[in-house]
Amino acid sequence: MADIRVVTDRFSVAPQIALEDFAQLASAGYRHIINNRPDGESPDQPSSAVIEVAAKQAGLTYVHAPFVGQPTADAVKAALSASSKTLAFCRSGTRSVTAWAIAEASQGEEAQYIVEAAQDAGYNLSGMNGLLKQLGAK
Repeated sequence: MADIRVVTDRFSVAPQIALEDFAQLASAGYRHIINNRPDGESPDQPSSAVIEVAAKQAGLTYVHAPFVGQPTADAVKAALSASSKTLAFCRSGTRSVTAWAIAEASQGEEAQYIVEAAQDAGYNLSGMNGLLKQLGAK
């Protein structure tokens, strides 16, 4: 099973998910998958199309919002749309938690809360504090 890091009750992140993990994710209550990895980033990763089929076979909704570097508007929008229990993944989980942080800041969440939630999940976003406040975080 993937190394799932719970950020909030409705949003978790993980490194690359194996195709055989999707049934277990559905059993664990996840309803939505966000893939922040570009296709072809690593020769051993399954394509988004293959991942989408596995997710849908497990009864999960799926969105591919890939990016490298700063999150794209699509990646932030995908994180914002996480209304049910969502798992976002990328190579290490860092891109996914960063997209979540920017989404939360754009909704006016407190920067300290965002940084602490990410820290509790094992990701250091303290360097983003100023950016989060520029984006609307309190």
